[in-house]
Amino acid sequence: MGPGTGSGLAYQRILLKLSGEALSAEGKAISPAILSRVSEEVREVHGLGVQIGLVIGGGNIFRGVSAATSGMDRATADYMGMLATTINALALQDALEKAGLETRVQSAIKMEQIAEPYIRRRAVRHLEQGRVVIFAAGTGNPYFTTDTAASLRAMEINAQAIFKATKVDGVYDKDPMKHGDARRYRQISYLDALNMGLKVMDATAISLCMDNTLPIVVFAMEQPGNLKQVLMGHEIGTRVAKVVTELA
Repeated sequence: MGPGTGSGLAYQRILLKLSGEALSAEGKAISPAILSRVSEEVREVHGLGVQIGLVIGGGNIFRGVSAATSGMDRATADYMGMLATTINALALQDALEKAGLETRVQSAIKMEQIAEPYIRRRAVRHLEQGRVVIFAAGTGNPYFTTDTAASLRAMEINAQAIFKATKVDGVYDKDPMKHGDARRYRQISYLDALNMGLKVMDATAISLCMDNTLPIVVFAMEQPGNLKQVLMGHEIGTRVAKVVTELA
């Protein structure tokens, strides 16, 4: 399911993409219990020698697209969304450091009192030194999603794959929450994901991955141990790549 490394790992450097909504529960925008659980999962795989970059959305706090459809200027709304991702990044940094991991937050927008500016070479050096790097504020530009930011950062740090953590265990031919007969794809090609309009990542992000042959692994983070299982090369979730589309 990825390049072998001789260490039992299918991947040695990944970009983990989390949605902001994944941090919310029980009416709380940021759930301490979920932060703790995610941090423990990351700590476990980091201990195996995996280098981890993280991009987290801001939808639990503010969604720029939703605000824009309500009449707010799109660029202003998107900048507000970038600030929301930074709040989540700082919360995640705190939880990861409480779990014993050394972290750095790098922001695409300068906020020197709370985060490093994003510098690619510095980010790669942090990863090589065993630090978890959290990339905040998207790409720093309006009209681009955090999915696109994840694709861009993954390629810049030479990650071997994007791990897209979701609430469902992969990509389905139809919404599994509404259709009991929905079937999961074991693997799917970039083009099929785009042409069928499947909600893997947004079209810009998938196209960027396709142009640079960067695989995307979609899996359920809520299932304990899944992150480790995917990193070990087990067939969990759905792999989006330059492959022949196959149902599970």
